[in-house]
Order: sequence, then structure tokens, then C-alpha cells
Amino acid sequence: MENAPPPAEELILLDRELGQLEIRRTQLLTRRAWLLSAMQAAQPAPQNPFAGPAPGFGGGHVPRAPMTAASAPDASPPSAQNVLLALGGILLTIAAIAFTLVSWGHMGIGGRSAVLGAVTALALSAPVVLLRRGLVSTAESVAALGLVLTVLDAYALHRAALPAADGLAYAAISSAALAALWAAYGLGLGRLRIPLPAALVAVQLPFPLWALASGAGPLTLTWSLLATAALDVAVALWGKGRGVRPMACGAAWLAGAWALLSVGAMSVTAGDAADAVRPGVLLLAIAALALFAAWRAPSPHTVAPSVAAGVAAIAAVGGVVRPAVPDAWAVPAYVLCAVALLAVVRVSLPRPMVLGLASASGAVLAGGTLWALPPLAVTLLGPVAWAERAWSGAPAGVRDALSADLPWSWTTATPLVLLTTAAVLLAARRLTIADRPWHTPAACAALALTWAATFATPAALDLRYAVAVPLYALLTAAPLALAARPTALTRLSGNATRPPATAQPGPGSALALTGLGCALASAVSVSLVALASQAATFAVLGFLLVLFGAAAALATGSVAPPVSACAAVVFATGLAGAVAAAFELPAHQVALAVLAVPVAVAVLAVRIRGHLTALPMEITGAAAALLAVGLASGDAPALALVLALCGVIAAGTAVRPDRRFVGYAAVALFVLATWVRLGASDVATPEAYTLPVTVPALAVGVLRRRRDREASSWTAYGPGLAATLLPSLIAAWGDEHWLRPLLLGAAALAVTLTGARQRLQALLVLGGSALALVALHELAPYVVQVVGVLPRWLPPALAGLLLLAVGATYEQRLRDARRLRDTLGRMH
Repeated sequence: MENAPPPAEELILLDRELGQLEIRRTQLLTRRAWLLSAMQAAQPAPQNPFAGPAPGFGGGHVPRAPMTAASAPDASPPSAQNVLLALGGILLTIAAIAFTLVSWGHMGIGGRSAVLGAVTALALSAPVVLLRRGLVSTAESVAALGLVLTVLDAYALHRAALPAADGLAYAAISSAALAALWAAYGLGLGRLRIPLPAALVAVQLPFPLWALASGAGPLTLTWSLLATAALDVAVALWGKGRGVRPMACGAAWLAGAWALLSVGAMSVTAGDAADAVRPGVLLLAIAALALFAAWRAPSPHTVAPSVAAGVAAIAAVGGVVRPAVPDAWAVPAYVLCAVALLAVVRVSLPRPMVLGLASASGAVLAGGTLWALPPLAVTLLGPVAWAERAWSGAPAGVRDALSADLPWSWTTATPLVLLTTAAVLLAARRLTIADRPWHTPAACAALALTWAATFATPAALDLRYAVAVPLYALLTAAPLALAARPTALTRLSGNATRPPATAQPGPGSALALTGLGCALASAVSVSLVALASQAATFAVLGFLLVLFGAAAALATGSVAPPVSACAAVVFATGLAGAVAAAFELPAHQVALAVLAVPVAVAVLAVRIRGHLTALPMEITGAAAALLAVGLASGDAPALALVLALCGVIAAGTAVRPDRRFVGYAAVALFVLATWVRLGASDVATPEAYTLPVTVPALAVGVLRRRRDREASSWTAYGPGLAATLLPSLIAAWGDEHWLRPLLLGAAALAVTLTGARQRLQALLVLGGSALALVALHELAPYVVQVVGVLPRWLPPALAGLLLLAVGATYEQRLRDARRLRDTLGRMH
């Protein structure tokens, strides 16, 4: 029981609560304003010693109001100071350059030297005094001006005292001198940030400029880049000053990468081993510098220089070996050097260095694998050309069966490269990255590469066609067997030591999928290769049918069995087509042979219902039936027969309780078969096309009404009746003869009487409408004649009388219309 106060008392309570909330809100807003002012104030507001305490606060602290946007300064004093100093330094620098380049000739040699020397000495000594007084920013600006003046001094010295000196050589010497001067100046004045980075920039120039001045070749110029990179590494490891080490690290990477690419190109293009030795020595020097940098660098920065060292070492040794081997074996030479590097890095080195060197070897192995992919693609996809010239005669060698235009000499080393990479992956499958073993990806890649190497071997050895085809067939069986045997895949992936619960890979594991993919690729390729010979075609397709059929029956898991079953259906279809083609049958008769496959699949699906291979196999069988329809499309009678047979197969499948939905497809196929047959017989009567649809539809409607007496007549009989009545009615309105309207009217009358007797709304409405329209069609000529005889005033007069009669009996007609509506509404 709930006792609510009177409205007046409840209103007083609500006003009291709202007042308390307003007081609390005011207190919280006051506290918030004080907190904001305390946070924004840089220092306490100045107190007026002559002012008394604020009234109402008892001499307490008055909160300082926050600074508004209008009173806030646009820039802080340090920012404004830096801008002014920078602008001043820039202007002075421009003035000094203008004095040196423009006004230089108006003074004698002594005056010019005295002016520049005095200004430079003043600019370089002024920061000492400024730093003592704490003016660091001003000292930075003046020091920058001094550095620029030293460059102008060097230029002036060359123009005035050493005009005959070589420009590049003088630039090399002066840049080295300036780098030393700026480094000493920066180290002496440790608080300045500009001199040491400027010295680092200047030190990048002496060695390359010296090499260019001496007319050295590309190799010597690359040595100068390496020397510059060595200086940068030293600065990056032991340099001082803010920002100098990161800048030196970037400079070292830039100079080292330029040197590595340049000398790598020299090594690759060397004509013989003697010419490759000198670039090789430089590559080894680059590798040594990178290893030294990796050894001394902190842990996060160790991997990258180790990768560079590994690449340089592989390029050095491989570049010397490459000229001594045929061109087809150049890439394998680098691959073997990468494997050798992997063996060397097993010594006790820091883990980041081992990872970097291993990554360098992996990069070279990946490049070799990419090099081997084109010939592998030709081996797999080259036989596609046999589809246009099947059974034209088997070639002598397998290379002619794959591709006659490819220069096969450069592919002889493909299997070796692929096998080497696979072996390295298997050996490294237990390597951990970030404490996570990656044995499964390595095992998958090793499995795929091993299969690819074996599949490329017949072409590399140029085996005879009769030998290569059985070998390709066996290369289909091997990966398929691995995909069907998880225990073998477990041993391959290195999981044998795991607990029994997780020892075997799952049915959809990456290893099983990899093996299955290899098997399917082999099967497609060998089936295309076999098209060269009729005997080979029958043998290979039969073998593949048995192989994948056995895999579908014996394999475990959720991937291999259904995929194998679908493949078996595909090869069975190909075999049926090949048998029919062997008898030189036309395409529409080959379609009848192909239909044997869907029939066999439908029968087999009944025996294995519920198995995971049943539905995929039936779908593939349906695709084979579509192929048969396409083959028979050129001959209308044969197409009608094929459609009817497909309807029989679908109807037989629909007998199963779990395949009832296929019944709709069966009805559609039967109707299509009937239409095609009628069209082939030049039948143009629309009833011949619509009645085959109406009769089954009405039969289905009768069955449904027997099962469900509450079902609507429109749902049960409406589509079937409309399928015939509407096209026949349209044809009757354009028909000048009397037979079709008479038959249509009789049928419509029968439908109407049946609807009235059985109280079925759909039959009554459709039949009555059709009957009325047929009657109107038959009376139309007479109506036209009568209207033509009558006077023109008579039709309006008759219409007026009709309106008067309807108006006089409006209520009675309205009651009759309602009674008719209610009668129709009570029908089904």
C-alpha cells in the first residue's frame, strides 16, 4: 500500500531539495574556479601591502581569476627571443656572404684578410663571453655566424692565396680542416649545440672529394664511402653532444648503403674471378665494419647492421664463385653461400647478431626461391596448351610437352635451389622468434618447396615423356598421402614431443592444407600433360580417380575427405568425356556420357548419407550435370533429353527426406525439358507450354490442401491456374478463330463452378474473371456493330438512365455488394 502526500506538501518538498542542490552546485563551481586559477597562474598574484583583506573572507587568500584568451600573450619570451636571434644570425650571414662575393675587389689583400679574420675571430670568441653570462641562445646565433665565416675564410684563402690549387683537392683539405676546427670548437664549448653536428656534416666530404680529385675509379670512390661510413660509426659509438649520435648513425647508414649497392653491382658484373676479388675484398671490409658496429651497438640496434654484414659477406664470396660456374648456376652459388653463412653463425654470438645474420641468409634464400618460381610456373601451367591440340601425339621429351619456346638451360638448377631452401627451413623449424616457435610455418613452406623441387626435376633433367608422366602422377599421390595422414605431418612439423592431446595437427591444419594444395596442383598439371597421348589420358585420369576416391574414403579430418571427393568427381567427369571422345561422338552425345557421373554420384550419396563428403560430392555432381547441359546446348532434342534426365536425377534425390528441396529443381528441369522439346518441334501454341506447369502445380496444391485444410486457395491453386489462364486469355484476345475462346471459356466455366461448389475463392475469382473476359471478347464485334447503328444520342441517354436506376436502388445495391464481399471472404 502506497501513501502519497498531498500535492501541496510534495511541491514544498521538491522546492526544498532543489534549493539544497543549487547551494551545493554553487559551492562546487566556486571550488572549480579556484582550482583552475591555481593551475593557470605561473606565480602568485602580487600582494598590495597597503590593501586590507577582502571583505567576507576574514583576511584569507583571494583566489586569482584565470587569465582570459584576450589577455594571454601570443608567444612566450623564449620563443620570441629565438626568432629574433635566428633572424639576426641569418641577416649577418647574408651580409658576410655579400661582402665576400660582391665587395671583395674594392679592398687590398691585406685589408680583406684583416677584415675577415677580425670578424671571424670576433664571432668565434664572442660565444665564450656570452656563455659566461648565461646568454646561451645568443651564443648559438653568434657561433653559427662564426662557422659560416670560417667557410668564407676558406673560400677567400683559395681565391686570394691559392688560386692555382685544384678545386676538388682544396675542397677536400678545407672540409677536413673545417671539420676538425668545428669539432674542437664544439668540444671546447660544450654548451653549444651547432658546432658538433656541423663538424659531422663536414666530415662526410673529405674522402669522396679526395677520390674525385685524384681521378679514382668507382672502386676507389666506394672505398672513400666506406672510410666515411667508418668515421660515422666511430662518432655514433663514441661521439659527444646532443643529437650527434643519431645523426652519425643515419649518416653511416647512408654512406654504407651507397657503398654496398655500388660495390655489389661491381661484383655481379665482374667478368672473371680475378675481377671479382677486389669488389669482394671491399664487400668483406663492409661486412667487418657492420659486424663491429653490431658488436658495439646496444641491443635494440644490433640486428640491422648484422643483416647488412651478412648480405655483404654473401655477396663477397658469391661474387667470386659466380664467374667460375655456368650462368644457370649463378643464383645457386649465392644460395650455397647463404647456407654456409648459416653454418658459421652457429658459433657463440649474441642472439641479436645471430638473428641478423640468419635474416640475411633468409633474404638471399628467399630471393633464390623467387628466381626459381618462373620455371616452376611453366612446369605447372605450360601443359594448358594441350587442351587445344589434345591427342595430337606424345613428344619425346617432357620439355616439349611443357613448353617448346622456353630456354630450359637456365632452369636446370631450379630443383637444387628449392631443395636447399626447404632443407634450411626444416633445420630452422625450431628457431624461436619472440619466444614463440614457428615450426608449423617452416614445415609448411618446406613441404611446398620440396614438392616444387621434385615436380621441377623431370623438366630440369629432360626426362622422356613416358617416364615423366608416371613420375608426375606419383608426385600427386605423395602429398595427398601426407595430407590424409596427420601422424606423418606431425613428425614433419616436429611436434612428436608434444602431449598426445595436441600431438596431431587438426584436420584443417596448415600442413594438411599445404599437402592437399600440392596434390591438387600436381593432379591438374599431370592431367593436362597427359592430353598429349590418348593412352596417357585414360591412364592418368583413371589413376587420379582411384587415388582421390581412396583418399576421400580413407582420409581423416574435415578438409581432405570432401576435397578429395570433389576431385574424384571431377576426374570421373573428365574420364567419361574422354571415353566418349575416343568414339568420336559429337558434343551432344558426349553430354549423355557425362550424365553417367551425376547418376553415380546420386546413387553413392544415398549409401553415404550423413557423411561429410556427401554434400560436396553432390554439388560437384550437379556441376557435372550443368556441363552436360552446356555440351548438349547445340542440339535442341538432345538438350531436352539431357534436361529430362537431370530432372529424373533430381527427383530421385528429392525422395530422401533431407533433400526434399531438390524437388523444386526437378520440377523446373522437367518443365524446361518440355519447353525445349516443344520448341524443337516448332510448337507455338502457348497452352502446350503452360499446361506442363499447371498440372504439377495443381497436383501439389491438392496435396497441400489435403494436409492442411486451412491453407489458402490462392497459395494452393492460384499459381497453377494463373500459369495457364493468363497466357491463354492473352492469346484468345488476339485469336480470330473460335476454337481457343470456346475451350478457354469452357475451362473457365468449369473452374468457376468448382470454386463455387467447393467454396474456393481463388478458383471462383480467376475462373469467373477469365470467363467474363472471354465472353466480352466474343460479344465485342456485335457491340461494335450495334453501337454503329444506334443514334449517337442514345449511349449517353442509356448511361443516364443507368445512373438514375443505380441511384434509386443505391442502398439495396450496397447491401448486395457487402453480401457478396462477405461470401467471398468466407471462402478459402
